[in-house]
Amino acid sequence: MMTAQRNILVLAHTGRTDSIVAAIEVITRLREAGARPVCRREEADDIREYDPGFDDVLILGRDVTVPELELVIVLGGDGTILRAAEEVRGSTVPLLGVNLGHVGFLAESERDHLPSAVQRVIARDYRVEERFTLAVQVIERGETVYETWALNEATVEKASRERMLEVLTAVDQRPLSSFGCDGVVFSTPTGSTAYGFSAGGPVIWPTVEAIMMVPLSAHALFARPIVVAPNSTLSLRVLDRSQARAVLWADGRRTYDLSPGAEVVVSRSPLPVRLARLHEGPFTDRLVQKFHLPISGWRGPVDND
Repeated sequence: MMTAQRNILVLAHTGRTDSIVAAIEVITRLREAGARPVCRREEADDIREYDPGFDDVLILGRDVTVPELELVIVLGGDGTILRAAEEVRGSTVPLLGVNLGHVGFLAESERDHLPSAVQRVIARDYRVEERFTLAVQVIERGETVYETWALNEATVEKASRERMLEVLTAVDQRPLSSFGCDGVVFSTPTGSTAYGFSAGGPVIWPTVEAIMMVPLSAHALFARPIVVAPNSTLSLRVLDRSQARAVLWADGRRTYDLSPGAEVVVSRSPLPVRLARLHEGPFTDRLVQKFHLPISGWRGPVDND
């Protein structure tokens, strides 16, 4: 039986009209089913500006806290899902993405299937899978000066075009290679289809627990992507040979300026992100669908009979 306390956060990319319309539809369907829709103050104001007749909803942080949420329905692309993951960080609240963007690799449903997605949320007809995340530290002069996390990737990039970065990479506190580059990507399997993939790294199945490191435009004979165990620690030191300054990005959302000599340490975070799943299909099918891969000529499994 449903209770009156089924708080479901609706988080939308309200900079787009189609997202606002979708948010209003979801909120209406949730109310009709007896659930309590919740919005962030910013999204509620944007929806009200679009539709002055829009009824008030519960506001996250004022009426409902994150631990009181049952689930988050995210309307947008992967960037919006990353923002939602940031919003509920530290909790066990799962995210259900409805893709309104381009590729939408993290999303579980498409806009056309929105009514059935809401219906399955109400029926609790979904499973939850955990995606591990990265813990990221910046160390300067032996002290930790900044800490953050990433679901997709943490990236060290040069801060300007004029100077190439000189870096020293290491695995489990053992030096691996020193080279000049535009930067280095540290990725989870979830992020292997994002920046890591674009930089020439391999696609890693989500069920594989690993951390990937991909150099960006490295001037070196050995500067290939590497994949290490999830309990390994990867690190990068910004060398002062060129006096180039670097910047750290986490999921393209959180940033920190790095000085020459700074060290970035990347390891597995103890706090995963939980994704609500509606479909049981293999990751291969998702890869084919999202990237529109050519599969003509496939005839199915070989019949040995």
